[in-house]
Amino acid sequence: MNPNFRFELIHTCRQSGARLGRLHTPHGVIETPAYMPVGTQATVKAMSPREMHEIKTQILLANTYHLYLRPGHELVKEAGGLHRFMDWDGPILTDSGGFQVFSLGPLRKITEEGVQFRSHLDGSKHLFTPESVMGIEEALGADIIMAFDECVPYPAEREYTERSMYRTHRWAKRCQNAHRREDQALFGIVQGGMFKDLRAESAKAIADMDFIGNGIGGLSVGEPKELMYDMLEVVTEILPADKPRYLMGVGSPDCLFEGVQRGVDMFDCVLQTRIARNGQALTSQGALTIRNAQYERDFTPIDPECDCYACTHFTRAYVRHLIKAKEILAGRLLSWHNLRFSLHLMEQMRQAIAEDRFLDFKKEFYEKYGL
Repeated sequence: MNPNFRFELIHTCRQSGARLGRLHTPHGVIETPAYMPVGTQATVKAMSPREMHEIKTQILLANTYHLYLRPGHELVKEAGGLHRFMDWDGPILTDSGGFQVFSLGPLRKITEEGVQFRSHLDGSKHLFTPESVMGIEEALGADIIMAFDECVPYPAEREYTERSMYRTHRWAKRCQNAHRREDQALFGIVQGGMFKDLRAESAKAIADMDFIGNGIGGLSVGEPKELMYDMLEVVTEILPADKPRYLMGVGSPDCLFEGVQRGVDMFDCVLQTRIARNGQALTSQGALTIRNAQYERDFTPIDPECDCYACTHFTRAYVRHLIKAKEILAGRLLSWHNLRFSLHLMEQMRQAIAEDRFLDFKKEFYEKYGL
């Protein structure tokens, strides 16, 4: 038992498998289920740390692969760690960089030792092993760090998926053996592709390793959503109920609902800021493309039901004008809104779980959102 981390399972909704929890970390308490905004390069795009606090962010995610390449984990360590470097005093999670490395395709080579890859920045050669990744993540100093895993693409043949899964399990054990910092929680990652029996086997193997928390990887990689939900149901039935479950790289409103319903506690996604830079807003009435001509004279808020700065001060017409004029403020305001929308949605879900009406809330939201 690590005294620096504690997960409380407070309540399970009587209507569903949705869970209300509380994860204690050295930099604060995370009320779950929680959405984690993504700060890939030690910053959430277009947002300052003060603004992230204003929209009630509980925890941020940063990317090991990108920070290793630039500015370098040793520089971050010299600066006092990620919290001090990026001026964020709340909890931080770093992924292992596995997804980014495996996304490099022909630029990487997988062996039992690890993954040799070429930087997407300058083509330089690098090697990630479970041991070196633990060293990088410990230097970065996040509260929660992820084991190094092999992320399988979709579609993938069973033989390759199975071989990759067993390698992920061996790497997970090596990560445990290499991990030293007691003030960091190491999470394992379940793999197994789109095969139910492999998913079940991986969930049991990772659960048996007794990590502080468990990630669910290799989903939302191009498969139909219903297939992702099927895999989730297999995994969450097996992962221990007294530990947090983290569905990696998932964060659209429908996927948040479906994941929470199946017992997931933590999510992350770049969708919120990515679509903001393309002029799109997540709203209680559905996703809107504010750059469209229909909003030229629309003097209502981005979302009348949102309490964020962008919605309480500006109109769709103004934001559309900023987009057309290519002003930086357009992306900032839409990022501000989309992030707050998602964080508020999780607040509403937590309230609904506490009141045993999660499925009722989901139905109401889907009807308004057009799902």
